[in-house]
Amino acid sequence: MRPQSMNRDWIATARTLSEALPYLQRYTGAVVVVKFGGNAMGDEKAMADFARDIVLMRQVGMNPVVVHGGGPMINELLARLGIKSDWVRGKRVTDQATVEVVEMVLSGLVNKRIVQAINDQGGRAVGISGKDDDMMVCEPDDPELGFVGKPVEMNVQVLRDLYNAGIIPVVAPVATGINDNETFNVNGDTAAGAIAGALKADRLLLLTDVAGVKNPAGEVVTQMSPDEVRGMIADGTIAGGMIPKAETALKALEEGVRAVVILDGRVPNACLLELFTDHGAGSLIRSTEPRLKPRTR
Repeated sequence: MRPQSMNRDWIATARTLSEALPYLQRYTGAVVVVKFGGNAMGDEKAMADFARDIVLMRQVGMNPVVVHGGGPMINELLARLGIKSDWVRGKRVTDQATVEVVEMVLSGLVNKRIVQAINDQGGRAVGISGKDDDMMVCEPDDPELGFVGKPVEMNVQVLRDLYNAGIIPVVAPVATGINDNETFNVNGDTAAGAIAGALKADRLLLLTDVAGVKNPAGEVVTQMSPDEVRGMIADGTIAGGMIPKAETALKALEEGVRAVVILDGRVPNACLLELFTDHGAGSLIRSTEPRLKPRTR
């Protein structure tokens, strides 16, 4: 006979699946762009857990598109090669030697690790970069930064072709230049926002190493309007590394993304908590569209 505690666990699991049904129905066919980065990328178990969540999203009828970063891996290889990095206003100056390393790490090592992790969980993933099919065309973001790009033209049909064929695209944020076929390094959040906007995605999930946007008391703000986000940037509540994520969220909403969530990628099953529960995860930024139910926290 099975222990009673095990029966309770299975009942709880069944109840959770049942309660998720409205959300599973809500997101059938939805495009969800997920920016994956931070410490989880260097942790084998966290990578496998993330990959399993992405495969489940695809299995229940969603169209996930993964966009990734890879800053720590870039730093490691630059150090090994003796290439010094300079910084301007917190951003890496990317010269020709550096952008070659960036492309090698992002389009090669990091991209293929994520692809392999998804395939190992039973999914079908294909890794590409923003250069493939001229998906992401950039101009210099700031002359002082060298080959750091700002997307000015998006051609995302290749992504639609992939997910319509049941394949999960995994995108490295490396792009071609608008002039002379230069290669540009693009901030991962920026690239994810541009891709989500071009796809008119239902959701953009920005996974990071913090719980979400916090108010002055240090509490995570679970729902915000664009005007509230702008106010928090203006008064300094949103500061430092959260500013680019918040600005990416605002731009994505302007370009037609239904909602953006900034959430902690270190939390197990963070994407599933956000998409398939009343509780949600992290900070939801949206204009007018209501959730199925208000968040419980």
